[in-house]
Amino acid sequence: MQAQARFFDGESGQRLDVDLAVDTAAETLRLTHPDLPMGSQYWPLDAIRALADHARTDQLVLSLRADASLDSALIRTARLTVDDADMISILTRLCPDLRRRDVERGTGRKVVTRIGLAVGAVVLMIFVILPAMANTLATLIPIEREVAYGKTVVNQMERFLGGKRVGGLACTNPAGRAALDKMTDRLTEAGDLTYDLNIAVFDHKMVNAFAAPGGQIVIMRGLIDRAKTPDEVAAVLAHEIGHVEARDTTRNALRAAGSAGSAGLLALVLGDFAGGSAVVVVAEYTLNASYTREAEAAADVFALNMLDASETDAEALATFFDSLDGIERAMPDLPVYLSSHPETIERAEAAREFAKAQGRTSPILNDEDWAALRNICKDSPEKDTAEDG
Repeated sequence: MQAQARFFDGESGQRLDVDLAVDTAAETLRLTHPDLPMGSQYWPLDAIRALADHARTDQLVLSLRADASLDSALIRTARLTVDDADMISILTRLCPDLRRRDVERGTGRKVVTRIGLAVGAVVLMIFVILPAMANTLATLIPIEREVAYGKTVVNQMERFLGGKRVGGLACTNPAGRAALDKMTDRLTEAGDLTYDLNIAVFDHKMVNAFAAPGGQIVIMRGLIDRAKTPDEVAAVLAHEIGHVEARDTTRNALRAAGSAGSAGLLALVLGDFAGGSAVVVVAEYTLNASYTREAEAAADVFALNMLDASETDAEALATFFDSLDGIERAMPDLPVYLSSHPETIERAEAAREFAKAQGRTSPILNDEDWAALRNICKDSPEKDTAEDG
């Protein structure tokens, strides 16, 4: 049971052509060479391991389990290459754990620790780093890129709401569109807005309105139907314009894209978002958008000031929410504007107090224009209808 093999100690790089001998009584493999400490090393047969990643089948590359060393000179990185076919056969037969993959003591604890660190890193990314990045990136993204992304998001929202094609739910009755434009012009004529607003009405019974990045605002037919006066619609529109101007919608989109993965976040920043899965996530997030209390309060202040500048009764911001009282209980399957923008009594009272200090006001639309706006979804050519919420 003797042969020759090549030995590398793993430190010096020196190759030693050692003599091998198997001692079955002592259950060891003896390595002999004058340059070895004391001239010999003894490897326990049950501690010998074959390297799993060795490609050649005509030789065996061995290592020794470090904690089984009988000689202080043995080190973890030592390698022994055996070419002799008879010795390979003998070692394969006599070494019981030749193909075993040893796991070091404490490996389980290390794995659990690393998993914990990974989970912590993900939580930190989602709840700390991404929100911080969203606030920063929202101010850096070029407006033209933001506008293009917002339009893509609105198109995806239309799919969610049952539209069969782009623009399929858009209400285009000429008189109704003219009334909406008149309302928008009066609201915005006193201010210098950052965005060119693109306001659409979707033929859907959901009582809702929302803004997407880049000045895109969508009002549902259900909200117009629910409003008692054109001033209430104007108040909601002014509130959404406030979110647009503060880039709250872009921050929300960045957070949603980030939660969909770093690729989604980069898609919004770099502009390569055509067909991206992040658009789907952002669209759904925007449809049910909720902002921080600070953002909602700021949008309220913006809306009240815009209503005042346009000589529109600011109390409409409060009365619209009053009109929604009980709608969720009556139609629990129908999302309403109030559910995604949680209003408080204090906020409604703040609008009423603001209205008391206003000067002269007048309805934002006359009766004829208000009737046209309420019929904006009637007789719109080539329009789909989505009645399910």
